[in-house]
Amino acid sequence: MSTVTLDWSEFAPRELAGGAVTIGNFDGVHLGHRALISAGRNLADALHGPAIAVTFDPPPHQLLFPGPIRPPLTTLLERAELLREAKADHVAILRTSPALLALSPEAFFEDVLVRQLGAKAIVEGHDFRFGRKRAGNNHTLQGLCTAAGLVFVEVPQLMHGGEPVSSSRVRAAIVRGDVSLAAELLARPHRVTGTVITGAKRGRTIGFPTANLDNVTTVLPDNGVYAVRAIVDGQTHAAAANIGPNPTFGEDAQKIEVHLIDFSGDLYGKAITVEFVARLRETRPFAGVNELVEQLRRDVEEAKTALKAV
Repeated sequence: MSTVTLDWSEFAPRELAGGAVTIGNFDGVHLGHRALISAGRNLADALHGPAIAVTFDPPPHQLLFPGPIRPPLTTLLERAELLREAKADHVAILRTSPALLALSPEAFFEDVLVRQLGAKAIVEGHDFRFGRKRAGNNHTLQGLCTAAGLVFVEVPQLMHGGEPVSSSRVRAAIVRGDVSLAAELLARPHRVTGTVITGAKRGRTIGFPTANLDNVTTVLPDNGVYAVRAIVDGQTHAAAANIGPNPTFGEDAQKIEVHLIDFSGDLYGKAITVEFVARLRETRPFAGVNELVEQLRRDVEEAKTALKAV
């Protein structure tokens, strides 16, 4: 299994040729994406070739619609790892460029799918679009595949709870704090990774030391307190996390603070991955330190219970 980064005009490594190719942004690698990769895996096995997932860096919309960049659901590295976990043999990352986006659907098919990747089959979702100005669709792709002797398979829209599974639905769940629904749609907890920086060190004085995270590049849940798992140095710890300001102490800055339960040690400078399991409550001010401490004790117990339940 490998991950390769390519310009659209380069030849891919030979081990990528002769298989089933699935193309997409794959942000989050949710249940719908996993269904695509699974269909590609089955088709690749029938063809005795590799299952290939093709994604883009950066996402094409960043070039097509310049402006403020929304944090993704996953980093590029996480996306590649999750695609391989979903049983893609190889992940090909195409460098997004104006030249790539200018290719007509026919040129994209010939230059990327046939020449570069040597595909024998293409697997896509029902709403796939490709080529300049997104002019190509699955009807276009079916015709091109038939003319070139390639197999084409369209995977139906996956539904969950009566609604389509999509990256936008996952994002909406996360930003409103519904991390439980997000976990269902992702088939795993949503997670973020950051570096521990020096904070006010107030938590340790009241018995609840926290790791303050910086350099978080993926989307954060809504403000609130969450039951989480904290992964540091390869070890997983039960934890509770607060996202948002600290109104009890008059602080308005947005922060993510993580209290590792039953842990002691120096975390400064370390990378911590936080997996969001359940939302416990909203962020709110307290009358004083004593009231805050009592609430934190309850938060920790509720976090332990929530983590044991999953």
